[in-house]
Amino acid sequence: MCRNIRTLHNFEPPATDEEIHASALQFVRKLSGFARPSKANQAAFNRAVEQVTQTAHELLDALVTTAPPRDREIEAAKARERAAHRFRSSEARRSV
Repeated sequence: MCRNIRTLHNFEPPATDEEIHASALQFVRKLSGFARPSKANQAAFNRAVEQVTQTAHELLDALVTTAPPRDREIEAAKARERAAHRFRSSEARRSV
């Protein structure tokens, strides 16, 4: 999975339209292999982003859970800790 695509379900406050659109954009970029499509592919690329955004909204609206909503700050701190551990581990391997 692309590291830039974040989990958007079960957060308080819920994911914003901008977050959902950004996630859809990253997904389409990954699938297409284009960070910026050519003019010839721009319309298809934009259409795909809008369709994925709409589908993501529908999915998030339909999902149910009994788990308590997650806190964005706590999840961000966990992600930073995982990244620090991952990069610290690779530095240790290089110095050996």
